[in-house]
Amino acid sequence: MVKSGMVNLVQAELRKLLWLPTAWVGLLLGLVAAPALVLVSAGGTRRAIEEGIAGDPSDTAFQPLGIGLLGALILGVVAVSSEYTSTGEDAPRARQLTTTLTAMPRRYRLVAAKAVALSLLVAVQGAITAVATLVLTEVVLGPLVPPADPGRAAAAVLYWVLLGLLSYALTLIFRNGIVTLTVLIVNSSVVSVSYLLTKVTPLAAYLPDIVGAHMFLNEVGDVDIAPLTAGLVMTAWVTALLGLGAWLFERREA
Repeated sequence: MVKSGMVNLVQAELRKLLWLPTAWVGLLLGLVAAPALVLVSAGGTRRAIEEGIAGDPSDTAFQPLGIGLLGALILGVVAVSSEYTSTGEDAPRARQLTTTLTAMPRRYRLVAAKAVALSLLVAVQGAITAVATLVLTEVVLGPLVPPADPGRAAAAVLYWVLLGLLSYALTLIFRNGIVTLTVLIVNSSVVSVSYLLTKVTPLAAYLPDIVGAHMFLNEVGDVDIAPLTAGLVMTAWVTALLGLGAWLFERREA
């Protein structure tokens, strides 16, 4: 009975997430951005490989996936921020969260169901994007890059899922989707504060947005971290932040 109830709750949260227009922005961005980057940068990448300045050739097919993870970040934020939006003009102070908690007052269970629904959606998104990106890279660059390792592809998808859960956890903690998403996107695509910190101390390489990339890339900054170690550290970060977010969510008023 409990198992069936949890399955129904996950399905409900998945439907709710797919009903949000902003979630579809995240989905489409995650699916399109990486393959598009492969096509746009094909000429420059080919020249860099031929001139020997491209770094590890085995990373070439996986590097574009970095831009696609923005979609996973958006999905993680929207899964929470949508609960704090107004339900309509007739009741501007009423929020979706009130209705959600009326239907499911057990908050820890609600947090878990949202996390599972988000993980499933990001995993599917990541798998489709990874396959499309790797195949397209092989078509465009041919023998210039080695065949993609399926294990690394799976690790990349797992990284997407963990980053989606990370943004979900941070939004639970701060209850502000705009601030959370802005910080995550700027840190991921404009100027990485975490990367700058690695120039100050090598311990910064173990921050979640840096260490996770070691799960599927061979060359990430100046610190070498084994893929398994990177995965365990990244999982520990996400688990700790999810625990804190769930604890705060349980104690706050709706």
